[in-house]
Amino acid sequence: MYQKLIYLFLIIFLFISCSKKEPELNTPPDKEKSFETYKEAVELMEEGNYFFASKKFSEAEEILPQIEFSAKASLMSSYCLYIINFYPEAVAKLERYIKQYPADKNVAYAHYLIAIVLYEQILDEKKDIQPLLKSKKKIQFFLQNFPNTEYALDLKFKLDLINNQLAAKEMYIAKYYITTQKWIPAINRLKIIVNDYAETVFIEEALHRLVEIYFRVGLIEEAKAVAAILGYNYNSSEWYAQTYKILNKSYKLPKKNEIKKNDGLIKKTIKKILN
Repeated sequence: MYQKLIYLFLIIFLFISCSKKEPELNTPPDKEKSFETYKEAVELMEEGNYFFASKKFSEAEEILPQIEFSAKASLMSSYCLYIINFYPEAVAKLERYIKQYPADKNVAYAHYLIAIVLYEQILDEKKDIQPLLKSKKKIQFFLQNFPNTEYALDLKFKLDLINNQLAAKEMYIAKYYITTQKWIPAINRLKIIVNDYAETVFIEEALHRLVEIYFRVGLIEEAKAVAAILGYNYNSSEWYAQTYKILNKSYKLPKKNEIKKNDGLIKKTIKKILN
């Protein structure tokens, strides 16, 4: 919710900026009402009445005389739905905005907000994996198409978190197979972590458990090879200590890497849009 408040601050700034713009002198009289409708939407949003603000923005979009304002109204309507967790409706409106206003300067933000909506619907690693995959696909799309935007860094961080959750899913399944002594399926799951999620926090545990399984089934050379990778490339005193007990062999460990931190951008972006 804190992150949404940040986003709200930015979007309010955008709306206030737009709402302060008066109709041009040559604006037809019947169009003046459209700006009043837009201002009403801004006021409703500032009051926290996001549902009706969304409806008012949609109404303003249809009658605003300039396409720039119509695009903003459409985006604001979507944002209000996002704030109150109307996720499917928000995504539908954002996709409509992207299709109807493809040249608008805020298209990148619309894609970013869709990625955020999908990201916020992610469940834990024991449940449905589809939200993870959808969110990852959208973030990868964004990073490929808008790599130089200020949102890219935030989404890269979130992509790391998603990959960690996907790795956690693989680890959860691998542990189940280990418990039931289904060694081949367990090895396959652990190899997915090693091959696809080597930059996640689960890589060290995956390598250790591969050593455990290989040693248990008599593949001693394979166990030593994986243990060497763990000892040489990763700094994990917990998993290395357990691996050492299995093979009684030490490996030099590098220094620990610092955990990345996330800087919120949604609110900052909304403020810029309002400008």
